[in-house]
Amino acid sequence: MRFSISREALLRPLALVAGVVERRQTLPVLSNVLIQVDHEQVALTGTDLEVELIGRTAASLVEEPGAVTVPARKLMDICKSLPDQAELQFSLEDGRAVLRSGRSRFTLSTLPVAEFPNIEDTQGDVELSLPRGTLKHLIDATSFAMAQQDVRYYLNGMLLELRSNLVRTVATDGHRLAVCSRPVEMQVEPARKLIVPRKGVLELVKLLDDSDEPVTLTLSSSHVRAHTGDFTFTSKLVDGKFPDYERVVPRGGDKVFIAERAELRQVLSRTSILSNEKYRGVRLHLKEGNLQVMANNPEQEEAEEYVSVEYGGDALEIGFNVGYLIDVLNVLDEDRVQMTFVDSSSSALLEEPGGGDALYVVMPMRL
Repeated sequence: MRFSISREALLRPLALVAGVVERRQTLPVLSNVLIQVDHEQVALTGTDLEVELIGRTAASLVEEPGAVTVPARKLMDICKSLPDQAELQFSLEDGRAVLRSGRSRFTLSTLPVAEFPNIEDTQGDVELSLPRGTLKHLIDATSFAMAQQDVRYYLNGMLLELRSNLVRTVATDGHRLAVCSRPVEMQVEPARKLIVPRKGVLELVKLLDDSDEPVTLTLSSSHVRAHTGDFTFTSKLVDGKFPDYERVVPRGGDKVFIAERAELRQVLSRTSILSNEKYRGVRLHLKEGNLQVMANNPEQEEAEEYVSVEYGGDALEIGFNVGYLIDVLNVLDEDRVQMTFVDSSSSALLEEPGGGDALYVVMPMRL
């Protein structure tokens, strides 16, 4: 194997592919990236057995095609440290990968290509495409609510619901729920529901931009595959049943207020400084035209702020984990936010005034 490539052509796909590679691995070859060269194309593959990412780029010159696996992090750190527009020459010599650029020379260890695992190439039974910007918006609007290392393993990911002319993402960690839907021109019969693991979601969104360019999804019973331009992303699906999120959304709340989103977020952020570090609780006291936000902690320190709101109903006092409220206010696009309550012991519903394509449910805290 012998080829030349510019630093810039190698760095972007390598950075994304290396993101999939875990630092601590059970199999040594999993900390490597697979480099395959033929004609003028260079393909880089990284995997952790759950998620696989293949990035393709063009070589400046291919003298001898071939394949090799080298340590992903070390290769990326070398590329980053080389000067801009540098030209890199790769070759295999005595079972090692030699990388030359200018006056620099690096020799990297390799592991047999045959040991590199391939996520089984299951034939997808459904293929559909949707705009990248749409899928990115859906993931960005809900991914913060995914659980991390929850024993309910099916919560450690995102529900992707595909129906004819509708795509929906849902995430919950048991304390809060995020749902976002967008209309899309496509036919899916019957409707499909898949749970994409947390890491798969976080790696997939890196490949998406706000454009209307298509991302092609191929679905099978155990995997989802996404093609975007020069990248092919594959993830195993979580085998489990996602909770019935429709039942969690509170209905019939009669206490509705509207506030300026940025102002409310700043007030909550300031008040949270003096909340209990472990539970992060704040109390909201809602009165006509006014919202009082209070926090205190075991050191007897207190914070208290007032926000003007559009509200004309009965008074209500309710407690929340302030972090959950701030997370929602960070992802809402609109300048104003609407919160709906039933009573002080029921979950709150947050959305754009009049309802938008996303809704958020946050459970209250007893304070």
